[in-house]
Amino acid sequence: MSDTRPILIAGPTASGKSGLALRLAEAIGGVIVNADSMQVYRELRILTARPSVEEEARVPHALYGFVPAKESYSAGRYAADVARVLADIQAAGQRAIIVGGTGLYFKALTEGLSPIPPVPEAVRTFWRTRAAAVGAPGMHAELAARDAAMAQRLAPTDMQRIVRALEVLEATGVSLADWQRVPREPVLPLADTIPLRVDIDRAQLYRRIDRRFAAMMDAGAADEVLQLDRLGLDPGLPVCGALGVGPLRRFIAGEVSRETALIEGQTETRQYAKRQITWARSNMIAWRTLSAHEMEMSAEEFASFVQMAH
Repeated sequence: MSDTRPILIAGPTASGKSGLALRLAEAIGGVIVNADSMQVYRELRILTARPSVEEEARVPHALYGFVPAKESYSAGRYAADVARVLADIQAAGQRAIIVGGTGLYFKALTEGLSPIPPVPEAVRTFWRTRAAAVGAPGMHAELAARDAAMAQRLAPTDMQRIVRALEVLEATGVSLADWQRVPREPVLPLADTIPLRVDIDRAQLYRRIDRRFAAMMDAGAADEVLQLDRLGLDPGLPVCGALGVGPLRRFIAGEVSRETALIEGQTETRQYAKRQITWARSNMIAWRTLSAHEMEMSAEEFASFVQMAH
């Protein structure tokens, strides 16, 4: 393929986008670049459906499993890392295939992020400790008292974003809402890419999710969570919010049966997929949707389709 523009493949969890990216990368000699906020973490290969060792050996992969669970990886770090990776891929004369389901990562890539200064670790530690003590509703009340406009934009249960808003306010003295209005610089403008979005039947997607979570449990996902817990991590770290961690922790502790943990994991993954679909339909209007037929094309057919798509 003479076109060297990066190919973006976004879609909900379990939609088949990673398998499609793998087939395409093999057909065109591409490099697969991660755009999933949980697949960056080293410790949860099974539970985050990260590419297997065998899959990683078939084509080059970048930004997978390179961050230790004890770190709080962010969209800002992702923007810097993906810019470096894309420069390396371009310098090598290769083509990037960026695949994942984290809308914020694609937004950081194609639209840029607000230039918020780094938050000192002491401030981050303070608010994570506070969050563990008072819970999400308490944190939301604190945010409402200090930054009512930002609090109105966040659900009282959205702990991660509430903590982020308080951290930024504490560190900079400026509301996160004000920072988000500052003009941004994209890493890779959407016009310079071939952006594709998987559009899959909801019932079919939910069946795929249920089958995959059951397969994860059979493959040892509970053992991964057990090893994660042995690290003694701060429960406010992003990795601790990975899909399935909560139900599997309760199973390991003997609080619920294996069957209940399975059902809970499947349910929260379906709920997450629904949110991904809603977000994509609102924020990825300019992206070319991929039908079920297009998803099932051979690698060569899909490569030709991509060439003609834009």
